[in-house]
Amino acid sequence: MGRVLEINQIEQLNDYRHEWGRLLAETPAASFFQSLEWLESYWRHFGAGQKLRVLMVLEGDRPVGILPLVVRTEASKVGRMRVLTYPLHDWGSFYGPIGSNAEMVLAAGFEHIHNTPRDWDIFELRWQGAIGSDPHQTQRAMLATGFQAYPTVWDRTAIVELSGTWDAYWASRKGVWLRRFRHNERKLAEQGKISYLRYRPAGAQQNDGSPRWDLYDACEEIARRSWQGAATNGTTLSHEAVRGFLRDAHAAAAAAGAVDLNMLLLDAEPVAFVYGYHRNGYVYGLRRGYDARRSREGAGNVLLARTLRDSFARGDRIYDLGVGSLQSKRHFQTRLAPILRFSHYPPSALRTQLLRAKRWWQGHRTALPAFIAVGRVQDRAADAR
Repeated sequence: MGRVLEINQIEQLNDYRHEWGRLLAETPAASFFQSLEWLESYWRHFGAGQKLRVLMVLEGDRPVGILPLVVRTEASKVGRMRVLTYPLHDWGSFYGPIGSNAEMVLAAGFEHIHNTPRDWDIFELRWQGAIGSDPHQTQRAMLATGFQAYPTVWDRTAIVELSGTWDAYWASRKGVWLRRFRHNERKLAEQGKISYLRYRPAGAQQNDGSPRWDLYDACEEIARRSWQGAATNGTTLSHEAVRGFLRDAHAAAAAAGAVDLNMLLLDAEPVAFVYGYHRNGYVYGLRRGYDARRSREGAGNVLLARTLRDSFARGDRIYDLGVGSLQSKRHFQTRLAPILRFSHYPPSALRTQLLRAKRWWQGHRTALPAFIAVGRVQDRAADAR
């Protein structure tokens, strides 16, 4: 097992930029969220009040894996808790170690955590269970290094598996909904000429890293006009609490060749967007919206259908529609995937043991049917953190 170098300052990671990119390219089921560029954007906007703990696993002086972690303070029913976890912060569905040998990186990182002073109240690895990965490797590594690994369901995400053909997938959609969709598509076409645009720059290394701010700004404007435009919880591109961060992340994603921007136009005027990131055939839909004042004839669904059809044609593997608003995504999903978490509660910490007992009791009362590996899986919806 390699030695571990812990880095606590975001600026110091610049020295490992090339190695981070190399290891990310070797990581199965990796996403843009695991890139250094995304972490830097996130940290500029949300790093205050958190402690960075990036564990670099080395063989000699050569990095062979990276385990990015943070300690952040969160509210709970038993008081405020310091949580050691991944830095995803619910921006995506899944996260994990970086490198070709995830289990080795986890084992080395967890051994380091076990042997260093505890600056956390709960050790909780969330956002586990990425499509094509083994979620139990986190559990095995935690148990092997002396940590409990209580499994629960953190959330659920709507997944579209892009296997087979578009025609077969589309024919499998529900008949009543499909008829309503076709009716709305015809009504939309009566308002003007429909066109579809998808922007995926190849990245700065291919001399194709333009952010195309004209397209991104059009998405922001649609977001302002959407029914979510007045939301204050950061659910839109245009909300001031997240606008700066998302623009920084967009520039970084364009340079990395990870932007996936889809737009529906009516007589050349943008009326709906689906915005997200892609990497190696995995597409994550971060935000979507439509201009309610311009069209209410199912423009959002029409765009999503064209986006998925184009993904089939491009050879994408997975389209992750994301968590939340699952009712509106059910007609497109091929399955609902659990997002898992594995939690360790220090035995000597009374408050964390109270939280463990609370979670167990809530899971016991809700009698959820999901199980994984060892132990019962409790849903976060019943957690009321």
